[in-house]
Amino acid sequence: MKRILFSLLLVNISLFGFDYHLKPQKVNDTTWCFLGKLEAPSKHNGGFMSNHCYVNTGKHYVLIDAGGTYEIAKQAYEQMQKIADLPVSTVILTHEHDDHWLGASFHKEKFNAKLVGVASINKNYDKNSKTRMFRMLSADAIKNTKIVKVEQEISEPTTLKIDDTSFQIIPVGVKAHASEDLFVYVPKNKTLFSSDIVMNGRITSNRDGSVIGQLKAVKMLEKMDFKNLVPGHGFDTSKNAMNETKQYFTLLKQRVLEAIENEVSAQDITKVVKMEEFKNKALYDELNSRNVFDAFNELEFYEEEE
Repeated sequence: MKRILFSLLLVNISLFGFDYHLKPQKVNDTTWCFLGKLEAPSKHNGGFMSNHCYVNTGKHYVLIDAGGTYEIAKQAYEQMQKIADLPVSTVILTHEHDDHWLGASFHKEKFNAKLVGVASINKNYDKNSKTRMFRMLSADAIKNTKIVKVEQEISEPTTLKIDDTSFQIIPVGVKAHASEDLFVYVPKNKTLFSSDIVMNGRITSNRDGSVIGQLKAVKMLEKMDFKNLVPGHGFDTSKNAMNETKQYFTLLKQRVLEAIENEVSAQDITKVVKMEEFKNKALYDELNSRNVFDAFNELEFYEEEE
């Protein structure tokens, strides 16, 4: 019976397009976010597995990230039109993982929105690139999605003023979650957008990142005066939103270094360091062991700075 229902779901997607049933979550009076599923991208979820947010600046919307496909971005914007029918002027793209920026192709096509973000998107992708979303999603879910270029590359702290709202865009400066990461702060309502530097409710993927860089980024975020923090993945947007990330990477560093001191080998590290406090979080089975193994490789010859 389950197989039949799943087949009917695929038929529905094929015939009528992928309907994400998106609902904006209000963070504060000017900010709404679409909070993705705590899953890896798949044909079943159509790539809706990351967070992206709209900020109303008075006459425009500014986006922090753009979702993983053209269709996600399109359906999200249609929901935002019901709140305020405003054009999108600017999209800030926080890092190069495709679940956060492929949706910018919709906003570029519809509004000619300015795309601001990390240089690694331009460096590592061109119009012919086929990212994991193109490889993993159905044809209907990925339709119309295109690779788009960042027009303003951010390499140092930058402030954008859109209407009556300022956006402080701050590069981490070292590899943290990805080779380049930005976070965004809106002083007007003390909202902090961490993107994938922070996740909650699920295990992070640190395949392109650094334990030391992640902890540095967390310290940078903690210095900000914020009321809300929107993670790259996860549903908690409160002041406590980064607690899980801080705990995970603090313990990961501590335990891997202790294991190295005790001469645990790379072959055995995942048997010794299990991070079992997080075993009930989404994607633990898929990602945690890889994170531990990668942390061993990073920290094997690590020396704490004075």
